Amino acid sequence: MPKLGLIGKDISYSFSKAYFTTKFENEELPFFYENFDIKDISQFKNVLKNNPDLLGLNVTIPYKEQIIPYLDSLSKRAEKIGAVNTIKIASDKTLKGYNTDYYGFKKSIKPFLKPHHKKALILGTGGASKAIAYTLERLNIQFDYVSRTSNTKAKFTYDDLNETIISSYPIIINCTPIGTHPKVNECPNIPYDGITKDHLLFDLIYNPIQTKFLICGEIKGATTCNGYSMLEFQAEKAWKIWGKG
Repeated sequence: MPKLGLIGKDISYSFSKAYFTTKFENEELPFFYENFDIKDISQFKNVLKNNPDLLGLNVTIPYKEQIIPYLDSLSKRAEKIGAVNTIKIASDKTLKGYNTDYYGFKKSIKPFLKPHHKKALILGTGGASKAIAYTLERLNIQFDYVSRTSNTKAKFTYDDLNETIISSYPIIINCTPIGTHPKVNECPNIPYDGITKDHLLFDLIYNPIQTKFLICGEIKGATTCNGYSMLEFQAEKAWKIWGKG
């Protein structure tokens, strides 16, 4: 049976496997979806070698950037973003990387955007944040990064943040894994008292549905959105890229 799958680390919780398995069952499609939980990106070659029936892959944390040297080509968008979350495997076994996180994020955040949402704070500087930054640029939303340590990319560290800074960024996007199941009592260390009813908090995490980050925002009256619809949109986009949609 033709196979699709997910490359990642510690991915037993995977959205993609559950989503596509359900899709294949409901639509009576002759495909199988498998998780490839690898401890190091160098094991990617073994995945390909041991699964000659693979047609395509999704890529998740922490390999969205590390996967690029293993690919034969990139779509223009994936090249600009600098991160890949979808791979198409051609009949000649060449690998092309795409980024559908951009599409998923744009489709899911746009219904929540209001005229005052002109400035965003991105929590995290990893591969997931790259598609978010790319999308914000195209939506003409100014943004700055927050990181655990000082680096050239981030304007702030978490220690730099105060209520005044938080209140001046009406969009706050969590691109870190902090708060993911099973560590549901954790959340990014930001001054939540700076959040107001004019804020929009977006969390790329989807498990749990309501992260502590989003709960803290709701308590302050903010609009909140988790990453579930973003994943649905990007999954269907990947399905089309694989030539099945």
